[in-house]
Amino acid sequence: MRTQTRNTLLLVLCALIWGLAFVAQSAGASLAPFAFLACRSWLAVAALWPVCHLFDAMRRRKAPPSAAPQSPDRRFLLTGGCVCGTLLFAASAAQQTGITLDPSTAKASFITAMYVVLVPVAGLVFGRRSPVQIWGCVAASVAGLYLLCMQDGFGSIRPSDGVLLLCAVLFTFQIMAVDHFAPRTDGVRLSLVQFLVVAVESTAASLLTETVTLADITANALPVLYCGVLSSGVGYTLQILGQKDLDPAIASLAMCLESVFGALGGWLLLRQSLTAREIAGCALIFAAVVAAQLPLGRLLCRRAKESHGS
Repeated sequence: MRTQTRNTLLLVLCALIWGLAFVAQSAGASLAPFAFLACRSWLAVAALWPVCHLFDAMRRRKAPPSAAPQSPDRRFLLTGGCVCGTLLFAASAAQQTGITLDPSTAKASFITAMYVVLVPVAGLVFGRRSPVQIWGCVAASVAGLYLLCMQDGFGSIRPSDGVLLLCAVLFTFQIMAVDHFAPRTDGVRLSLVQFLVVAVESTAASLLTETVTLADITANALPVLYCGVLSSGVGYTLQILGQKDLDPAIASLAMCLESVFGALGGWLLLRQSLTAREIAGCALIFAAVVAAQLPLGRLLCRRAKESHGS
C-alpha cells in the first residue's frame, strides 16, 4: 500500500509538471510543432545524460567491494526505449495534428485524456482485470473531465476528433509499454533512450516537413527550456518511475490530473477564469484519484468477516 501511494504521488507530481507545460506550450506556439518536439526532446536527453552517470556512480559507491558489478540488459533497455519512444512520438504528433485541424484545446484535452478509459480496457485484453472500485473512479474522472473541458458540448464531429482519439489510443499503448518495460530495467536509462528516439524521429520529421530558423528557436527559448528539462526530462522520468509496481489503470487516473493542473495553471499564471462547472470538474477528478487509493476491497472483506463472525 505504501508503494502504491508513493508511486501515485510521483505520477501526481508528473501530472502537475505536464499541466503547467500547457502554459509553456501556448507561449511557444509560434515554433513549428515537430521542431518544438525535437528541441524539447534533445534538451531532455542533455538533462538525463549526466543524471544517468550520477546514478551509476552512486550505485558503485553503495555496492560492497566484493559484489560483482551488475550490467543492465542492454537489449531489453534498447527495445523498451525504442518502443516507448516511438509510441510517445506518434502520440505527440497525432495530438499536435489534431489541435492544428481544430484549435479547440478544450475538446483536444478531453479526447486525449480518454486514455483513462482505454487503459483499463486494454488491461482486460492483456488479462489484467481492474476491480469495480477502479472502474467507478474511471467513470467519475471522465465525468469530471467533461465538466472541466467541454463547456459547450461536443458540437459537430470533425476529422480532428478521429486524430485526437488515435492520439488517446497511442498514449494508451505508451502507458502499457512503460508498464511492461519499467519494472525490468533502470527507469532513468529507459527515459533517456525513449527521448533519444523521440528526438531523432521528430528531428527527421521537422527536416522533411518544416522550415525552421535559429531565430524561431531562440524566440521560444524559455517555453522550450521548460518543456524540455521539466516536462520531458523530469515529467516522463517520473512517469516511468511511478508506474513501477502500480496498476496502469491507477496510473492513468493520476496522470489525467494533467488537465486539472493545466486549468489551474491557466488561472494562476495566465489570469484565465475558472467557472463553477470547471471547479466541480476539478474536484470530481481529484476525488476519483483519491478514491482509487483507498483499500475499499479489504475494508469490505473485513466487515463481511466481522458480520459473519457475529
